[in-house]
Amino acid sequence: MSVNLSPAQLKNANLAGAVRSALHTSGLPAERLELEITETVFLEESAVTRGSLNQVRDLGIRISLDDFGTGFSSIGCLRGFPFDRIKIDQSFVRDLDSRADSIAIVHAIVDLGSALGMSVTAEGVETPEQLRLLRAESCTEVQGYLFSPPVPAGDIPALISRLVVPITVAAFTE
Repeated sequence: MSVNLSPAQLKNANLAGAVRSALHTSGLPAERLELEITETVFLEESAVTRGSLNQVRDLGIRISLDDFGTGFSSIGCLRGFPFDRIKIDQSFVRDLDSRADSIAIVHAIVDLGSALGMSVTAEGVETPEQLRLLRAESCTEVQGYLFSPPVPAGDIPALISRLVVPITVAAFTE
């Protein structure tokens, strides 16, 4: 389960306590939770933010950098924060079949993530051609409307039942 955090939430010195409480109340195992932050967090980088992220990660929760490459971060920020995943912004995915620079950016992000031991997820995959191009660039994790629009939690079991065979057989075979 992924949850987006706002910069205001990241400034909360008790973020880890709030997350721990939410996990306890929900019964969700920490390793099933991923917190997503955007590059705007780097605009107001502070010891509190860095400490909060490290405390949350110490709980066993994964942290991902959402919309990578569209904001204000530098590559150096990837070393200073405890990220487990980089998410390639959909603006690069959308143009994969029409712009060579989008393919080059995706390739670079996938290689960077791999070299840093981070997973890389491409956002906004809407067509089989985008999926094919991402696979050609060794991007192994994708999300987007090609698979499903957002659905209410109660609809997830039916979605999984519907997608398991088509994704495994059709979308990932060459």
